Parts: sequence; C-alpha cells; structure tokens
Amino acid sequence: MAKLKITYKKSAISYKQDQKDTIAALGLRKLGTAVIHNDTPAIRGMVKKVEHLVEVEEVD
Repeated sequence: MAKLKITYKKSAISYKQDQKDTIAALGLRKLGTAVIHNDTPAIRGMVKKVEHLVEVEEVD
C-alpha cells in the first residue's frame, strides 16, 4: 500500500478550530515535523482540509 509523508509547514494559529483539530489528528505537533500514514480516503480527506498548512509527498 502506498504511504504519504505529511510535513507540517505553516502554523494553524488564526485558523478555525476544526483545522487545528485535524492537524492534531494527523499526529502533527510542532512545525517542521513529519508523519507517515497509509494512503487512505480518510487521510486524503484530512489532508485536503489542511492542504494550505502541510506538504504531502508519496513514498514507497
């Protein structure tokens, strides 16, 4: 299964609470940190919601 590397690039301060909650649900805590998740529709939807705050790469 494909994997996604999600990197937290821009602060969620001054954005709505649901976007802050989505960042936390993805497992991102500090700027510059990265997590790897399986490429599922649920994760894709979460990334879509906060795409202006994160950077996404596909990894194998």
